[in-house]
Amino acid sequence: MSSRQEIAIIGAGIAGLACARRLSDAGLKLVVFDKGRNAGGRAATRLVAGKIQFDHGAQYFTARSPAFSSVSETMLSCGAAALWDDGSGKPHFVGTPGMNSLARYLGRDLEIHQSTEVVAVRPARNGWAVDIGLATRQFDIVVITIPAPQIINLLGQSGAFAGELEGVGFDPCLTLMAALKPLCAPPFVTRTDVDDALAWIADDSSKPDRGTEACWVAQASPAWSVKYLNSDSEAIAAMMLPMLCDRLGITNAKVRYATAHRWRYAKVSQPLEKPFICNTSRTLYAGGDWCLGARLEAAWTSGDSIARDILGLA
Repeated sequence: MSSRQEIAIIGAGIAGLACARRLSDAGLKLVVFDKGRNAGGRAATRLVAGKIQFDHGAQYFTARSPAFSSVSETMLSCGAAALWDDGSGKPHFVGTPGMNSLARYLGRDLEIHQSTEVVAVRPARNGWAVDIGLATRQFDIVVITIPAPQIINLLGQSGAFAGELEGVGFDPCLTLMAALKPLCAPPFVTRTDVDDALAWIADDSSKPDRGTEACWVAQASPAWSVKYLNSDSEAIAAMMLPMLCDRLGITNAKVRYATAHRWRYAKVSQPLEKPFICNTSRTLYAGGDWCLGARLEAAWTSGDSIARDILGLA
């Protein structure tokens, strides 16, 4: 792998940033493109009015492999992450002061173009043409770390990876964010009930370094999310908020603010079951949590594995 080669990474979620981090640390030239306003993908944090904060995507992360455990320990030591006592009795970690801190840690000093949508990736004479709006840039290697169904559209007529990608399945997730007046005795820190319309409820403000506002996050079950996926955010919030109030044993008078977010490709339900896919020339790669499972560590492992393959370390 020549340091003169240029690499494009499409997607600034945890997989894309993990790949970019290792390649950059090895001295390779790369650029990251992401259509969102902020890096992190589903490791997302929303700030409202400068003080109300919600982790409205991934709620926490775990570390099982030695490689990711090492990364997690480094994030803990530098204050980018902390252990969250969520009542489960398990070692669950969160970014501090928000889950998007993980993206800031991995993306430090990288060239990341936010609010930049790549519309197509096409074979070119000496690599790959990346269409960004009306402009086109050429790269020697392209790494795509967006959800699998979006990769199929991005590669278009080239048909690369289509057979494998079509077997990957996703569940959507509708998420409610609610700021409440202080509760005297919240009934729980987190609550999981896969049979309930609100499959996950968390006192988001119980996480370390979160401030004083009482912020709660509720995530709907896959079935409920599928049913109402095409509703607008106001309608979704209006349906989910009474359910949250019921589960917390409060009235709507306790609610100060509420909104909702739709995650169309929230959780992989049928993973690829290998860390990544690539073409025979090893100039086009695709990866993400959809390769290994619905865990933040799976996204990191996929991206890091791609980088190691490019560097010849696999």
